[in-house]
Amino acid sequence: MPELPEVETVRQGLAKWVAGRTMATVEVRHPRAIRRHLPGDAHFSAMLAGRTVLDVSRRGKYLWLPLDSGDAIIGHLGMSGQLLMQPADAEDEKHLRIRFTFTDGGPQLRFVDQRTFGGLAVSEGGAELPDEIAHIARDPIDPLFDDEAFVTRTRAKHTEIKRALLDQTLISGIGNIYADEALWRARLHGARPTDQLTRPAVRRLLAHVRDVLGEAIVAGGTSFDELYVNVNGESGYFDRSLNAYGREGEPCHRCGSPIRREQFMNRSSFSCPRCQPRPRTH
Repeated sequence: MPELPEVETVRQGLAKWVAGRTMATVEVRHPRAIRRHLPGDAHFSAMLAGRTVLDVSRRGKYLWLPLDSGDAIIGHLGMSGQLLMQPADAEDEKHLRIRFTFTDGGPQLRFVDQRTFGGLAVSEGGAELPDEIAHIARDPIDPLFDDEAFVTRTRAKHTEIKRALLDQTLISGIGNIYADEALWRARLHGARPTDQLTRPAVRRLLAHVRDVLGEAIVAGGTSFDELYVNVNGESGYFDRSLNAYGREGEPCHRCGSPIRREQFMNRSSFSCPRCQPRPRTH
């Protein structure tokens, strides 16, 4: 599933292509793509036709497009959602779900989703921040992210540090890939108890989280298959820089020990057995 760097890459591309443009028509081609917009496709289209997109914003892994009406389009890419800019005469994609045309006759915005786990909706009055995502914490790239509050809340939790990193009400945008990468850089095993970490240790980990996310954004995100692409249909290449995730049995770039894979919340965690020793259990 796309994490913060992938969604931020899409946000940056959308902001370049749609901010300031006025929507002419909105065609919903699959009802599941707007299943969270309960009034249905006709209402969805009617609320958007003639409206101008003011900007493209992000909270964690969610995107929202503030409109001149005070409403917003809110979206989540899910497992395979793509927001693509396409020339008006480009052939329809096989899994095209929603098409936005603009009054200037320029490139269309198309929501393509093979698995239909993602979707769009209109958030009424949500231009500043949609109510639907107000519970999600700020992410560490956000200039208003409060480092010391994060450190305090993390150490007050009775959980494992990787679970804390994936808690979107504590810190948003981090998924399995980037949690493993930041923990590798911090030399911490994901099972380390949060209440046993010192404040400096949590600060160091947060700095590594920021570094990993920043480098991944520059690289356009991580693409393990053809389903994650930016608005121009291009894949990211941060997967070439991974130190832990997906590298089971390969030598650690720091000490040479084979990277191990462990089960974690119906997923996998990757770490170095020497650099990131498991915490002792009593």
